[in-house]
Amino acid sequence: MSEKRILTTPIKSEDLENIQVGDIIYLNGYIVTCRDVAHRRLIEGHRALPVDLNGIAIFHAGPIVRDLGNDKFEMISVGPTTSMRMEKFEKEFVEQTGVKIIVGKGGMGPNTEAACKGQKAIHCVFPAGCAVLAATEVEEIERAEWRDLGMPETLWVCRVKEFGPLIVSIDTSGRNMFEENKVVFNQRKEKAIADICKEVSFIK
Repeated sequence: MSEKRILTTPIKSEDLENIQVGDIIYLNGYIVTCRDVAHRRLIEGHRALPVDLNGIAIFHAGPIVRDLGNDKFEMISVGPTTSMRMEKFEKEFVEQTGVKIIVGKGGMGPNTEAACKGQKAIHCVFPAGCAVLAATEVEEIERAEWRDLGMPETLWVCRVKEFGPLIVSIDTSGRNMFEENKVVFNQRKEKAIADICKEVSFIK
């Protein structure tokens, strides 16, 4: 069994050079939850982010967090949000922030492909249904910014250890695993349909 591949923030472009779509990685260091409204505030509202994302990771996620008082918080559950919701903002977001790893659910499109290729970043998916597991990999929530947005949209600055597994879906060359798989699956579809029709022809 191969050794676990762990990246530690701050991440440089050269750290991602040999990572390809389909690879599985884990993250040490910092990841910041960042969803729709934070993207819009930066890109459409031209409001500077209160967190420096250069060389670190963002997580398209709306967590459940317990307030312990005195600016202390506990991560209860942090499942990925559908990344495609951020697609129209992601190219400019990556260019303006220097973020190196984007984590979410499902695929992203041409804007993110261009961002990953141009800025040498990657997009990864965290397996759906594992929100409680993800929370156990958050060692501490160190800061909470833009709390006026409510719990799901707050920028939760998390220190993590071996956060993952993260499956690389877009790499620094702009390859997109989800789009490549669509081509393969569509090629297989006609034969599969033909085979199924043979087995169920009796019901016609």
